Amino acid sequence: MCLAMPAQLIDRFDAEMGVVELGGVRKTVSLALVPDVRLGDFVIVHVGFALGMIDPEEAERTLALFSEVARSLGDAPIVQSGTTQ
Repeated sequence: MCLAMPAQLIDRFDAEMGVVELGGVRKTVSLALVPDVRLGDFVIVHVGFALGMIDPEEAERTLALFSEVARSLGDAPIVQSGTTQ
């Protein structure tokens, strides 16, 4: 099963590479598939590639759902609410 997570773009090196953040974790990803992404935008990330853009409200709902599932399984939250910039 594959899982893609919403993350916020916080830095951009060039047209094709940047850094996203999710719950304090930062990762360098390819932006080649989302050429119009800007700093602060949310993208869906899978195995080092930003696959598409997602609006902030949908990103927050998705992250809240993942955290709820993690809590129900006895795990720590994936992200805490209100961590978006």
